[in-house]
Amino acid sequence: MTSPFGRLVLIANPKAGIGNAQAQLEQIGRELDARGLEYRVALTTQRGDAGRLAREALQGGERFLVAVGGDGTIHEIVNGMVQDDQPVLPGAILGVIPAGSGCDFVKTFGLPEDTPRAVEHLDGGNTYTIDVGKITFIGDDGVETVRYFPNIAEAGLGGSVVERAERLPRRMGRSRYFFGFWFTLPGFKPVTVKVEAGPKSFEGRAHNVVVANGQYYGGGMRISPRSYPGDGFLDILVMKGPKSDAFTTIPKVYRGEHLPHKNMLEMKAKKVTVQTERPYRIEADGEVLGTTPATFEVISHPIAVKI
Repeated sequence: MTSPFGRLVLIANPKAGIGNAQAQLEQIGRELDARGLEYRVALTTQRGDAGRLAREALQGGERFLVAVGGDGTIHEIVNGMVQDDQPVLPGAILGVIPAGSGCDFVKTFGLPEDTPRAVEHLDGGNTYTIDVGKITFIGDDGVETVRYFPNIAEAGLGGSVVERAERLPRRMGRSRYFFGFWFTLPGFKPVTVKVEAGPKSFEGRAHNVVVANGQYYGGGMRISPRSYPGDGFLDILVMKGPKSDAFTTIPKVYRGEHLPHKNMLEMKAKKVTVQTERPYRIEADGEVLGTTPATFEVISHPIAVKI
């Protein structure tokens, strides 16, 4: 008996976690076979492949896509599932088998990160319909660009940290972001930021703006503990204190106990605009995008997550 959503399409990044994803595929196959779940495997070879493979599968009538990898793989697949603010195939399902250097997306849903239990959650018919964030920003080619994100995006210090981490050796795993933070912090210069989020607004010096659909990022930090990815809103944190706040609050951030904070302005809205005195780097789901000015919007319930 196969899944009620049809054959599973495993979209796997074999280089995630320095090859960890490919090593898992044989085990995943055994677990799926034991549950009688029909599947096929689609391997990525370069950046952008996961999104292309996802869209091709949906256009071919397959509706159950499973990301085998980390947050970057999930990000690409979601961008293959949504086009022009609409689902490519209504009723499409996103499953996740975490692999690689990190998968913060699943933590909001309390999903397991080990292979046997992750496969167990692919069985049955339980799903949770989620919102997806949309970013309109300036690409590195100077052209206005659109991307979708299921979890969390940042503009400012966080974006610069991810950009710096991307230049470090992949064999460093998640520690790339730790070193990226310390390499970036001393030279980062906060500027005046203007944020408009529904009826609320902020204008002043700020070093980072977090726009969250999910709760976790950065390897388990519960940066936005009040976020619920199906509530139709984005949660915004404007970090307007000194740069030192970025590391003095880290222990509390891991526990989700940093809010309320005198130097973090909390807002909630369906649409957010961010303008900065000089361009701030944007990242989403750990993927380096372009720069501000940017608009963040919520797309209501275009996909469902298998839970």
